Amino acid sequence: MPVTQQNYLEVLDYHPPDAVAEGHYAAIRGAAATLVETILANTPTCGDQQAAIRLVREGVMTANAAVALKGAV
Repeated sequence: MPVTQQNYLEVLDYHPPDAVAEGHYAAIRGAAATLVETILANTPTCGDQQAAIRLVREGVMTANAAVALKGAV
């Protein structure tokens, strides 16, 4: 669902996590940590390595937003 005039305030609001969401966040962080460790262990230190890690971080933040918003966007 796109962000609209009707739902943008809900999208921007704080969504405190419940116990289920905390579990989802932990699983996402754990998987991301494994991927970052794999990237660090298997790529040379360079701009591309850092870009890959930044994209993992962005992926975590976007996945966390999906959990927090319960799929509203």
